[in-house]
Amino acid sequence: MSQPQPRIPRLSRRGVLAAGGAIGLGAALAACGDGDKKDGGSDSGKGSAAKSGPWSFEDDRGQTAKADKVPSNIVAFVGVAAALYDYGIQTKGVFGPTTTKDGKADVQAGDMDVAKVTVLGNEWGQFSIEKYASLAPDLLISTMFDNAGTLWYVPEESKKKILAVGAPSVGVSVYDRQLTQPLERMLALAKSLGADVDNDKVKQAKKRFEDAAARLRAAAKAKPDIKVLVGSASQDLFYVSGSDLSVDLEYFKALGVNLVEPPEQAKAKGGGWYESLSWENVDKYAADIIMMDNRTSAIQPAAITQATWKKLPAVKANQVIARNPEPILSYDKCVPLLEDLAKAIETAKKVS
Repeated sequence: MSQPQPRIPRLSRRGVLAAGGAIGLGAALAACGDGDKKDGGSDSGKGSAAKSGPWSFEDDRGQTAKADKVPSNIVAFVGVAAALYDYGIQTKGVFGPTTTKDGKADVQAGDMDVAKVTVLGNEWGQFSIEKYASLAPDLLISTMFDNAGTLWYVPEESKKKILAVGAPSVGVSVYDRQLTQPLERMLALAKSLGADVDNDKVKQAKKRFEDAAARLRAAAKAKPDIKVLVGSASQDLFYVSGSDLSVDLEYFKALGVNLVEPPEQAKAKGGGWYESLSWENVDKYAADIIMMDNRTSAIQPAAITQATWKKLPAVKANQVIARNPEPILSYDKCVPLLEDLAKAIETAKKVS
């Protein structure tokens, strides 16, 4: 997928999907504009839970999507579709990592039955305009990892043709804000699309999220010296994420988690998101817990063969946990993110 203007040298797929969140686009284009508001745009969607009548929703670009009735033929980035599914909204089509090579649901698909959605593209740069048009879409939704309004996984080179199909688009920002903000925005979007967000299931999920956040805050306060490093593995490089820009890491930091922070100069090549290390230098930062990118685009810890990795104190102590840099934005799916980190800190031994 080529980059939006101003033209930037093509980044490798690993460069785009590596540590720190959805780096490439957001990192390379962070300075290209500030179209969305730091606070995540409007506080709520303007719409009706009814299935008839006019519908509108102001997104995080400050743009208002409008339709004569509440959209029902929805096409969305897979993580957005998974979040909406948790609120009872079924999308017709998805794009982005939906199925693994063996045909099973990708981690980013959440609880969706992937056999019941039309997959327009499973990998970076893939988006079938023909399939998209055949669904007669009345709404296109994705997340945004920059301030320029770039819809995640919508190929820049075919964006005009995709938008020309006629469906309004909505962008939910996951750039440089805490996790609670896009969670609220996704809830508001789901409500505008007809979801019952006041039912017991949703209320209980939100309560569990709040309880998990309190638990993580308490764990971090009780063990302030426990250092948490956030990483992602590729064949040639190990990426250390900074604590800024990513919605989950900004929230963890706000809750008091002691995150390892590469210096700004070291993160410069990663657009402020991350520092790239050779496997020989993977021990550059001391850490007691390592959170590793669990997306299929990254090499998983069990498959890392480098001796330098195996010698890390946190690895030897079995203090490595998973992290999804692209959280599914429902309260239900974000509870484990907090609980798993809280448990890791509560039980961690000081090894750094």
